[in-house]
Amino acid sequence: MASMRCVLRFGRNAASVVLRREFHRSAPAPVQVTVRDALNQAMDEELERDERVFLLGEEVAQYDGAYKVSRGLWKKYGDQRIIDTPITEMGFTGIAVGAAMAGLRPICEFMTFNFSMQAIDQVINSAAKTNYMSAGRQSVPIVFRGPNGASAGVAAQHSQCFAAWYGHCPGLKVVSPWSAEDARGLLKAAIRDDNPVVFLENELMYGVPFEMSEESQSKDFTIPFGKAKVERQGSHVTLVSHSRYVSHCLDAAAVLAKEGVECEVVNLRSIRPLDVDCIEASVMKTNHLVTVEGGWPQFGVGAEICARIMEGPAFNYLDAPVTRVTGVDIPMPYAKILEDNSLPQIKDIIFSIKKTLNI
Repeated sequence: MASMRCVLRFGRNAASVVLRREFHRSAPAPVQVTVRDALNQAMDEELERDERVFLLGEEVAQYDGAYKVSRGLWKKYGDQRIIDTPITEMGFTGIAVGAAMAGLRPICEFMTFNFSMQAIDQVINSAAKTNYMSAGRQSVPIVFRGPNGASAGVAAQHSQCFAAWYGHCPGLKVVSPWSAEDARGLLKAAIRDDNPVVFLENELMYGVPFEMSEESQSKDFTIPFGKAKVERQGSHVTLVSHSRYVSHCLDAAAVLAKEGVECEVVNLRSIRPLDVDCIEASVMKTNHLVTVEGGWPQFGVGAEICARIMEGPAFNYLDAPVTRVTGVDIPMPYAKILEDNSLPQIKDIIFSIKKTLNI
């Protein structure tokens, strides 16, 4: 009745006020996007945005990619920009690096980063060092991308993690996305960057769906290199990881939360440059640190993080030594039970956290 009196007394303006009070818009629901589709969308948008961008690699065109990451791109952009190559990593990587030096912006796909060893001279000596050796006159805007680390049942020659290998080399930027948002934002940033970028994906993450915000679906959405992300807030221990093992850390944190242990999970996203500030800030809050990675322990990503913490101000905040959870120091076995025991499992992360916290 009060609303009706308001309408009769003040007319049309009052009616519009009443309607505004009665109806409201809900926030748009987050969209579920797989890591595969996020990578595909990022490449599609950058190919459309910049005619200098092109993709080359084994089976990327007519077959839509070995893992279907480049699905539909050949039909849309044709043979000139989506290029199938022979099985010759040294050859097509050299072509891509030369094209980058000539002013194009190639995306060079390795069917697995294990095969990038065939092209290591092109990646390191030609791509990574040229800008320095030319005193900044010659840039090499290229992205080397493909699956990295262990998959399932593919044995020693197809299961290696190269994060530490490439992270060791000045002149390269090295990123390792976990979520669909990471994959989209980091790949778009990598393609637009004027330096060579090693983009380490994970085969087992391709089909995993993640919620993506409206902001992350923008064509101009990028994630800056060297910026880690805190995926879960916590107060007792910091877990630092990258790629697939961020999921393991979040699962371990969920289990321990039921026991009253609150883990802070840091998703590195960027291996080189490394966001030491984010790690230090978290360690200063929790006073404990556990690093988790699928690569080998010696000279690994976790080892570098340990050194940085020891050398910096966060060392004085530690209440216990840093613990590393890594792959076992052997070539990957083929048998599933041996493979499972060669890679970090959720139970291994929980065991290391409890050891660090002395509980």
